[in-house]
Amino acid sequence: MSAPQPARGEQIAPAPRPSADSASQASVVEVRVAAEASQLSVLRAVTGDLAMRADFDVDSIADLRLAVDEACSSLIRLAASGRTLTCRFQGDDQSLSVSASVVSDHPQEARQDTFSWRVLSALTDSVSTSVESDADTGSGHVVRIDLTKGRTHE
Repeated sequence: MSAPQPARGEQIAPAPRPSADSASQASVVEVRVAAEASQLSVLRAVTGDLAMRADFDVDSIADLRLAVDEACSSLIRLAASGRTLTCRFQGDDQSLSVSASVVSDHPQEARQDTFSWRVLSALTDSVSTSVESDADTGSGHVVRIDLTKGRTHE
């Protein structure tokens, strides 16, 4: 079927081109799941798929999957009952960044003196944690772990 033709004297405007802002937004993926251990497989699958599409090597994909699993496991232990775990993935030509967060009843960051944190530090190029008041509800605290893994160049 052919595209509709304009009426006599009418012009069809060209389709808008994506701007640099919309192009960068296209590389952002956000996943929200129940803050439960049973949902970790979903997050590992999404991580692996995004890293594969970004042309990460097999070892880096495995590192990212394990790092996201560790970060999210730590956050699930801190999450208030019945809350959601949010993972925001943002990629570019060189790296994949993940920001995972939950709402907690307690104003404490993820612990950095644990074996889990050592694993996170070893598997990623950078990792950090933060906590802030939950502005949406006025009660609770948003605990976040941010990590970044660069793509290996051969």
